Parts: sequence; structure tokens; C-alpha cells
Amino acid sequence: MRLLSYFAIFLTLVSLPVVAADWSQFRGPGGNGVSDAKGTPLKWSDTDGLAWKTDLPGPGTSSPVVFGNKIFLTCYTGVPPGRGASLDDLKRHLLCLDRATGKLLWNTPVPADLPEQSGIREDHGYATSTPVADAERVYVFWGKSGVFAFDHAGKKLWNTKVGDKLNGWGSATSPVLHKDLVLVNASVESSALVALDKKTGAEKWRARDITESWHAPLVVALPGGKSEVVAACIKQVFGFDADTGAPLWTCQTGIGWYMCPTPIAKEGIIYAIGGRNPQNGLAIKAGGRGEVSGSHVLWKIGKGSNVPSPVLHDGHLYFASDSLAVAYCVNAKTGEMVYEERLNQSLQGIYSSPVLADGKLYYFGRTGLAVVLAASPKFQVLAENSLENRRGYFNSTPAFDGSRLLLRSNRALYCIGAK
Repeated sequence: MRLLSYFAIFLTLVSLPVVAADWSQFRGPGGNGVSDAKGTPLKWSDTDGLAWKTDLPGPGTSSPVVFGNKIFLTCYTGVPPGRGASLDDLKRHLLCLDRATGKLLWNTPVPADLPEQSGIREDHGYATSTPVADAERVYVFWGKSGVFAFDHAGKKLWNTKVGDKLNGWGSATSPVLHKDLVLVNASVESSALVALDKKTGAEKWRARDITESWHAPLVVALPGGKSEVVAACIKQVFGFDADTGAPLWTCQTGIGWYMCPTPIAKEGIIYAIGGRNPQNGLAIKAGGRGEVSGSHVLWKIGKGSNVPSPVLHDGHLYFASDSLAVAYCVNAKTGEMVYEERLNQSLQGIYSSPVLADGKLYYFGRTGLAVVLAASPKFQVLAENSLENRRGYFNSTPAFDGSRLLLRSNRALYCIGAK
């Protein structure tokens, strides 16, 4: 009898679906854009190499996130064409799709808190922030309308405002989770970094004077079980206690422009790039106290990027200029430039941050052209691919669904890889 029971349990276990690792926030676990998946795609087109394609009810530049058997994504509707059009019908939508098939499972619309920004520059639109998910909820940031929590069936659980200011570039920063907190960079809305209770939406702490900062908060683990949250702003990078919001350190960067790329960290070192002209980057040792510009900066370089975030792999930092279509590889220990190579003249801008898996580094241009490089300090183009005949609007960073890539345009969500 006991043998039969064990056999029944075994059959149940082997019949359970195998679910690949979740990609539950902007740029995946830790926000670093790196997956340990194998067999990721190399070649695709509008007719080949796609597992599925799902048309979306509206445009957006947020990235998809994956949790369990579901994909969560945002978009917006109700905006007539033309500048100065009425926004009375503006709605944001949280979408849920089946991970295996791309089928739309539910669509929860949320009316905007008006008045809203009358126009968003360069078609960034009104759904730019990427959601973050855990086992109970999906958290979404929609600027002036606030931070929302939904359950996995699309029911709204709470909504908390974090500021009411607007900006011509829209609202873009993506929330991240830390323990029982939702961390939100509300630089546009209230010049603050805000922590909310995951269960209730109640504000737990607020760090002020966060200006010209357009990236997701970065949580850095420190020795002893503590963590700090990092915000890169114009001319400065700040570190705060992730549990309390208490200010820990300040570092002068020399980057006299707003900061869009999300910093990344590994083994206690923070890497931040940004700026327009000149573009700059630097490495900062985490865990400092007070003004650390003279003590914790390991190196600085005169290269960076205005929009895409970097990735780190095997001791090298990889990133690309959004406007020049030039890819860079930097020695992460010394700051030495290893290569500086043009990707493809036809890229016509890069807003998508690169992602890396299986020895491949993926760069996506704004019109749908993608260049796949070897994730190596030796510059090597492995493939070039395109979608929507290079005439689409691809401003979103891709996500990994196991060995497959999820990429959204203003029209559709694509699942690139084996069916």
C-alpha cells in the first residue's frame, strides 16, 4: 500500500509542468539583464523563429514580466492621434497572457488621474514603467495616477499616490521589491524615492531630493544581511538604507545630465553610466558613509549611454550608445576600454537595454532590427534579425521566458524561440 502511495506521488510530480525561472521585474532577477538560460534564439524574422505573436490592445514601452505560467504587461488606450488631443478617455491597462500560448487571459483597464501630460516626447507614451510581480500581487507604477497593486486575477487591491508633477518625457521608472516593500523612484512626480508596504500600499519611508533620475531603484546586498538602495541623479549617485530610507552616502559623478540607465551591481561594486555629451561611466564601491567621491570611486570613463542600461559578464561591462549605435566593452576591474565598435548604421537609435544569455548579447534598435553579439571581449557579430520590416516602434527592453525572448512593440508582443 505504501509503495502504491509513493508511486502515485511520483506520477504526480513527473506530470507537473516544468516552469522556467521567473523574470519578474525590469531586466529580470536583480535588474541586471542576465539569464542563465541555455539554447536562446539566434535567428528570427516576421515569418520564422517565433513561438507566438499576440496583438496588443494599445501601445506602450514597458517590458513584459514573467511569473509562474503568466506574463504581465501594460499598455494604454484612449489617446487620439495628434498633439494637444483630448485625454479624457486615457486608460492604462494591465494585461495578463498565458505563458505557453500568448493568449490574452484578462485585461484590467484603469482610468487616468487627469489632467495628464498633454503630449509625450518621441512617442514614449503613457505606459512606460515595467510591472513587478511576486506570488501574491502585481505592482504597477503609472506616474501621477500612482502605484497600483493587483492580484493575479486582475483585481485592484490598492492604489497609492506618490506625487502629482508631470513631465514632457512622461513617467518611466519601474518599481522593484525589497522584503515587504515596493520601492518607487518618483523623481518626476515628487523628487523622491518612496517605499510602500506591499500588502497595504501605506508609505513606509521617503527619501527626498531625487532629481533628474529616470531609472528603476537598484538594491545592493551588503555584508551582514543589510541592503542599500541606489539612485543615480544628475551629477550625483546616492545610497540609502533599503529598510529605513536613511541616507548613507553620496558620490559626485561629473555627469551633468539626467540619468536614465539603471545602475547594476555585483560583488559590492556599483556600475553607473549616463549623460549625453559627453557620456560618462564609473564604478563605485558600495557600503560607504558620507561623501565617498574620493574614497570609493574605483574608476571613471568618458563613455556611456543616454538611455540603455549596461550588463556585466565575466569581468566585462557591456553597453551601447543610444544615438551612435556603437557597442562598448569595458574591463570592469580597471575601466580600460576593450572594444568600441559600430553595430549597424540601420539601428536608428537604441532605447532597449541589452540582455545576455547563453553566450549571446542582444541589442535591439527602435525600428525592430536586432544585433546579436558574442558575449566576449572580442567583438563578434553572430546574427542580425528584424521584425515588422524595420518599420515598427520597439522601445521596450526584452525579457527572457526561459530560453525564449519576449519582445513588445507598439503593436504586438512577440515570443521569439522554439514553439
